[in-house]
Amino acid sequence: MKFDPKDWLERVERDFESAWKNSIEVLPERDLNSIYPRYGYCVGEEHPLFKTIFELRKAYLSLGFKEVVNPLIVEDVHVRKQFGKEALAVLDRCFYLATLPRPDVGLSKDRIEKIERIIGRSVGDDEVKTLQKTFHSFKKGKIDGDDLSYEIAKALKVDDAIAVRILDVVFPEFKELKPEATTLTLRSHMTTGWFITLSKIADKLPLPIKLFSIDRCFRREQGEDATRLYTYFSASCVVVDEDVSVDEGKAIAEALLRKFGFKKFKFKLDEKRSKYYIPETQTEVFAFHPKLVGSNTKYSDGWIEIATFGIYSPTALCHYDIEYPVLNLGLGVERLAMVLYGYSDVREMVYPQLYGRIELSDLDIARAIKVKEVPSPAGLKIANAIIETADRYANENSPCEFLAWEGQIFGKNVRVYVVEREEGTKLCGPAYANEIVVYNGSIYGIPRNENWREYFENGVPTGIRYIDSFAYLASSVIERAVAEGQEEVEVRVRVVEGLSDINLFLHDNVRRYIASTGGKIDIRGPMFVTVRAEIER
Repeated sequence: MKFDPKDWLERVERDFESAWKNSIEVLPERDLNSIYPRYGYCVGEEHPLFKTIFELRKAYLSLGFKEVVNPLIVEDVHVRKQFGKEALAVLDRCFYLATLPRPDVGLSKDRIEKIERIIGRSVGDDEVKTLQKTFHSFKKGKIDGDDLSYEIAKALKVDDAIAVRILDVVFPEFKELKPEATTLTLRSHMTTGWFITLSKIADKLPLPIKLFSIDRCFRREQGEDATRLYTYFSASCVVVDEDVSVDEGKAIAEALLRKFGFKKFKFKLDEKRSKYYIPETQTEVFAFHPKLVGSNTKYSDGWIEIATFGIYSPTALCHYDIEYPVLNLGLGVERLAMVLYGYSDVREMVYPQLYGRIELSDLDIARAIKVKEVPSPAGLKIANAIIETADRYANENSPCEFLAWEGQIFGKNVRVYVVEREEGTKLCGPAYANEIVVYNGSIYGIPRNENWREYFENGVPTGIRYIDSFAYLASSVIERAVAEGQEEVEVRVRVVEGLSDINLFLHDNVRRYIASTGGKIDIRGPMFVTVRAEIER
């Protein structure tokens, strides 16, 4: 039956959602509020590159492709097979692997005397023979380099540190070793791996064979810049069948990229014409994305070259005894991720810690605010009682005193009160219920009212009020007082001027970040809360 790309694309779109519903594991519901009472689940942060890889894997699987891992380290002979007379140009861009030679090490009388001076005793004939066997085994590859010092230490019955010193002082040839090149290369194109993989399975699996691989490739660029890195991820697939066509390549490219919001496509014959593709089949895929329109890039018209596909040349395939036609499509993951996440410099996206500006979200900052002192599980009951008492009687005229909790701690009867002795005020100051909120990179202690509505709705409320963290401190102090045999203890806070006044702390790294971005930490206000505990002797 003739291949119809339109019909194939419609079937893929129709089956996509149901296929993924059946493949995603549903996690059981759990009550995590007891573990993370302020935030529920603690969600990490994905790297945009690996998030894109994850989405590409889902897309390929939904199109019926099977995932494989292609060889990463390959002999340069494979490049010569695939590229023929152009192999040298390709190998010039490859990284060759090198290894350190393993020298012949002799044990002269002079060297044995040096060893004896280091270990402070004579070296016996049996130990010399064991050392000679050790170095011989190392030369033959029976002992790895990272085990050599251990084997020397064992032969001489000395500490590993002494064995390392022996290697350094007595055998300088180890320090003078220089790498020697091998014929092994790091894969520069995923195609190199596909030929090796298909040579083993193309005549064994039922047709059509549909495989994909998303993995690293390495290319010896003149240098890394905004558009090039020495290592990149290729998202590549192959289709092996008795009859594959350019139209099928167009359909796969379109189906794959539609998962990422691309809707308009253009196809153009690639002028580079790689030797491993049949002439007139190597095709560039251009896709339109609205995020690119008006950007400060060469893609400001919204169109970007996003993928390339072609049909492998029978000449290249015959070197691997592959008798069926093979369609190959690949795209650079970094380029796709840059479009999706609005990056113009690939270095900033891949290595934000090296080239990009470190940015903390309001949620990141909120998570960094910690309660300094936390009571035992039993003490939490006292803290909650202090909070409830303060909330209930906050506006009672002073002087006043309210019993918050009564019970036993470490076998002693304890009564805990919230008190205010000064006349003409309230039990709690007006800022006692201020809440910690992170808004636009700054930390504020503010009341939850209409005046601050914007901060609560568009910032990140931590759920921590002044009275909450202070009550944790008070109950911790009370527990210590009981343990130390005190009869009475009082904990108070008057005017709040910073996080530490209400038993909160923030790591210096986050403080420096807030200061560097022009943010502020504004935690202040009249709290005036006193907690007193009476402890029975």
